[in-house]
Amino acid sequence: MKHSLRALRHPNFRLFFAGQTVSVIGTWIHTIAMSWLVYRLSGSALLLGLTGFASMAPLFFFVPLTGLLADWVDRQRLLLITQVFAAIHAVAMAGLAYADLLNAWHVIALATLLGIIQAADTPLRQTFLPEMVTAREDLPSAVALSAFMQQAGRLIGPTIAGVLMAVSSEALCFLVNALSKLGVIAAVAAMRIEQRPRARRQARVAADLAEGLRYAWDTVPVRILLPTLAVVSFMIAPYQALMPIFAAEIFHGGADTLGYLTGAAGLGGGVAVLVLAGRRDVRGLARIILAAAVTAGSALMAFSQTRWLWLAYLLLFFVGAGMLVVITGTSTILQTIVEDEKRGRVMSLYTMSFLGMIPMGSLAAGALAERIGATATLALSGACCIGAGGVLWIKLPVLRSHIRAHYVRLGIVRE
Repeated sequence: MKHSLRALRHPNFRLFFAGQTVSVIGTWIHTIAMSWLVYRLSGSALLLGLTGFASMAPLFFFVPLTGLLADWVDRQRLLLITQVFAAIHAVAMAGLAYADLLNAWHVIALATLLGIIQAADTPLRQTFLPEMVTAREDLPSAVALSAFMQQAGRLIGPTIAGVLMAVSSEALCFLVNALSKLGVIAAVAAMRIEQRPRARRQARVAADLAEGLRYAWDTVPVRILLPTLAVVSFMIAPYQALMPIFAAEIFHGGADTLGYLTGAAGLGGGVAVLVLAGRRDVRGLARIILAAAVTAGSALMAFSQTRWLWLAYLLLFFVGAGMLVVITGTSTILQTIVEDEKRGRVMSLYTMSFLGMIPMGSLAAGALAERIGATATLALSGACCIGAGGVLWIKLPVLRSHIRAHYVRLGIVRE
């Protein structure tokens, strides 16, 4: 346990951990309420998928630029700005929902706006970690605890959302999310970050982006791990977009069932990242990522076929655990081996491979579910994820060899 929590010995990370945990819970409350509102207003699997696409598609298109910006500017100040805009967005949605002025297409448009805010916020949080946790040996703990925040929010937030919607409405969920942003705004504002030298702000956007792409391609672990992460994100993560269908039509439940299903995956992810955080170092992560991809795919296939609710909870636990090990393990390796001056650009590619693929997968899953059904869609997704694990298994010897070379360079392992 002491290894799991060692990043918390850094005061700035302690502030961030406390504030961001509350904020993530609010974000998940908002996300569940938004998807349930669209389904309640439209009853359409396609519009559910489109909502997921709209909320995350901006990540794919804007993240390369925001990642470059993260290499240029004061990350702390920019992170404050994104959180303020997120709070304003949530207040606006609460007011419109309370006044009953929203239809499904309005929600999709507002989801797009939220996605633009997240496109700036996500790579910033990734690249800000080494400034909060200055000891490289504590970075794996920081990455895992950051992922744990997300999973804690995913576990707690949907459950709270289900209760709030049962006793009130989606408007209250949006308002609670707005209030949750105050915690992370206060935390980031209170940090004392040592100022680092900034890259010259010259008009070299295209050249700097190209430099980052060349560096990513020439770094073999990046070149192998990011496509694997992209496939897992495209095939596995969009299951969330179809959860309202499973909650309402397969398991004959309501908003509370949706919250419990989502929370089960969050619990699995939370347990998985705590186990990763407890590891003494980063060695052996490549094999663990391979096993996790196969586990997530197998569990999703089984979930798609079960009609027993409690078994569904258990299977989603393993879906969440496997998916988060792939996500967190990849991030840990990249954060460890990449050069600091390229970190923003590499982590923007990571964000595209992770969050950027989810909207594409959500849209594809929604459209496919309209034609072949939600159960067949998830079964196919799980099978493709297992296939990605097979490809990674073939490349594993080369991957491990190159990762070891980086670890030797950094002094993590000996020759």
